[in-house]
Amino acid sequence: MKKLFAMLALMGVLTLGSVPVMAQEATEAPAETTVVEEGGIHKNIKTKYIEGDASFMSLVSIALVIGLAFCIERIIYLSLAEVNAKKLMEKIEGALEKGDVEGAKTIARNTRGPVASICYQGLMRIDEGVDVVERSVVSFGGVQAGYLEKGCSWITLFIAMSPSLGFLGTVIGMVMAFDDIQAAGDISPTVVAGGMKVALITTIFGIVAALILQIFYNYILSKIEALTANMEESSISLLDMIMKYNLKYKK
Repeated sequence: MKKLFAMLALMGVLTLGSVPVMAQEATEAPAETTVVEEGGIHKNIKTKYIEGDASFMSLVSIALVIGLAFCIERIIYLSLAEVNAKKLMEKIEGALEKGDVEGAKTIARNTRGPVASICYQGLMRIDEGVDVVERSVVSFGGVQAGYLEKGCSWITLFIAMSPSLGFLGTVIGMVMAFDDIQAAGDISPTVVAGGMKVALITTIFGIVAALILQIFYNYILSKIEALTANMEESSISLLDMIMKYNLKYKK
């Protein structure tokens, strides 16, 4: 009987002694998974980029970088072209109400942006009549609109090129898969996997590059539309101001 109690006590000690060990292993396991997960996304992207065949992945990357360069250039240009059109027109109107045409020209000339340029062109022909001013404003407005849209065609080109290059990699990856099948004489997953992986990875990266460029392109279009609306509104306001000036000072 005493031997039985001794054996039970020994088993209890062993069981209790194993609990901390198991708890310690349980607490250490999440730490190991956390270490694996840290930086895993960047490592996976790098690995997939290399697996996608450097030749085609490089072409997609070049299209993305050049497209982003055009996007950044347009965003900077359009941001610098934005002015407070309402305050500008109020200053010009105040100068014209005083009969100070040269002061109005100076205000327009010293202000950046297409709105000020259009106003300056109209004020330069204020003595030639409202019809001449209107034609000048409309013509110069078209020129300024062309400057705003400059380079946008290149952005659309790279938006179209990125997925096209990805699809080209897809087609070539499929050809590689069939070449491997022909060489091996067997249609097994291991034989086809290499070419299929290249095909799918290049397609994914091409579509992602096109989506990134499309987001920037839509943002650029929204800024162009806002500037064009300000140009049209300011042109109408300028014609009204010139008509009032002519009625007041050229009777």
